[in-house]
Amino acid sequence: MKTINVGILGFGTVGSGTAEVLQQHAKTVLQKTDLAICIKTIADIQIDQLPEMFSKTKLTKHVDDIFDDPKIDIVVELIGGLEPAKTFILKAIEAGKHVVTANKALLSIHGKEIFEAAAQKGVEVGFEASVGGGIPVIKSLKEGLVANRINSIMGIMNGTANYILSQMTDFGLPFDDVLEDAKQKGYAEADPTYDVEGIDTAHKLVILMIMAYGINIQLDDVSTEGISQIKPIDIDFAKQFGCRIKLLAIAQNNGDHFEARVHPTMVPDDHLLASVNGSYNAIQFNGDMVGNVLLYGKGAGKLPTGSAVAADVVDIARNIAFECVNRVPSLSYLPQYIKDCQITPMDKICCPYYFRITAMDEPGVLAQIAGILGKNNISIESVIQKKRHDSESVPIVILTHRAMENDVEVALGEIDGLKICTGKTVKIRILE
Repeated sequence: MKTINVGILGFGTVGSGTAEVLQQHAKTVLQKTDLAICIKTIADIQIDQLPEMFSKTKLTKHVDDIFDDPKIDIVVELIGGLEPAKTFILKAIEAGKHVVTANKALLSIHGKEIFEAAAQKGVEVGFEASVGGGIPVIKSLKEGLVANRINSIMGIMNGTANYILSQMTDFGLPFDDVLEDAKQKGYAEADPTYDVEGIDTAHKLVILMIMAYGINIQLDDVSTEGISQIKPIDIDFAKQFGCRIKLLAIAQNNGDHFEARVHPTMVPDDHLLASVNGSYNAIQFNGDMVGNVLLYGKGAGKLPTGSAVAADVVDIARNIAFECVNRVPSLSYLPQYIKDCQITPMDKICCPYYFRITAMDEPGVLAQIAGILGKNNISIESVIQKKRHDSESVPIVILTHRAMENDVEVALGEIDGLKICTGKTVKIRILE
């Protein structure tokens, strides 16, 4: 039996969850690996005492107690944010220690620097918990699908946004009311911007695309839209069309260029992603050999995320014990094969669309709108116009066949400029 010592930075929700998972399942891990995973030191500036179950673990407010300890093999960073997390990770790597983190924002922005530093020092970086919480997404992509060309990635990767849209769909509630409810239940942060505006989802998509395609991609390369402008009326119309609105991350391998986008999407009811509700996540890969693979589960939470962090710790511990560090490249591809890439401009994306146009209830309105759409190469599939007795304006809802994003933007600019239109047109893309 070999002992692997771990130091944990941060004893908040995920830090305490990780420690609890490792402590509670120490015997199980020993039976599966013949390794004793020992939490030697925990660093946190906000707590003065650890729970009784960690009586043999040292608590410190000084991170250098972990970096300078030659007996600590693995440093687990769970403080979040960009700094000082980046500095701490690089310091751990410089000290020759392996690193495990759940920090998707840091990896999506500064991952290149971190992974290059780790390669130079010959240490590993584990980050399973950075995407999908407790769902083994990273391991599936690195190992289970290693012999596949990944054609596409599509998924619901933010539990807060999915909870809000699910509540709006099931109970007809407005966005602001559901957001407040989500905060009270702990599903949303006090500042939910990253969640509801799609930024958190974009962080995760960047990580998956680097691994799936072996490309250098930055957060700014991902076209990102959030859900804060979604109204109950749009959700009601989606139901009439047999769809549910979801915040989707979508990546597409087009050979010489790659789509990378996050936005609200109308998903047909018969698609598996339409049935993913509440705070759950689901990520679908399409491989050229395996076809579609869907991974589903809790995308956040103390113990699910702690489970994913613990899995990385055990993986690295095994590699240390058997002297096969970096047996599986951290980013799936070997560093020398990760290349620059061309990202498909958003205005070249082609898909069906939903438009909700607010216009005066007058003769000839629909003809004017249809004329503008036709002039811009947009073919109409169906139209719904409902009379509203409380207003002179009515919603005109149009579903289109496949259209180019650039043509759509030009057409909607013309439509919104008409005197008969009394509000900005709502546009939602439809999943084919």
